[in-house]
Amino acid sequence: MATNIRAMECTPDDVFRVLANGWLYPGWVVGASRMRNVGGTWPHPGAALHHSVGVWPALLDDTTRVEVWDPPHRAVLRARGWPLGEAEVSFRVRPHGQGCLVRIDEEPVKGPAALLPRLITTPILRWRNSETLHRLAYLAEGRAGSE
Repeated sequence: MATNIRAMECTPDDVFRVLANGWLYPGWVVGASRMRNVGGTWPHPGAALHHSVGVWPALLDDTTRVEVWDPPHRAVLRARGWPLGEAEVSFRVRPHGQGCLVRIDEEPVKGPAALLPRLITTPILRWRNSETLHRLAYLAEGRAGSE
């Protein structure tokens, strides 16, 4: 499992406000290039985001589904990125000083990526998720998704 932690200068609610706005997904998820649709019950469990991954003209349409939604503490997503497979991605957020700590854990669970040794997948996912948390911090600290 790949784990990354980042301190952010915002509240846990600010982080969850970004996570709750499905239209912001390509703004913080590395590899997501556009949104096609956000399920009407997003971010409640079972709801899905319909997004594309890649760079035009090589775009693949796929989905990410909510497994657990417990703001402002925890969220678990099932991210699909075929032909590579699927991953379980969890976020844990807790207050820390004047801001918060955000932890992301990602584990390939289905498809070719799940068959690769963790020695290969973990460093790649940690590198990718470092940038994902960097982008999420920009949005959360800038209060994106606020009414």
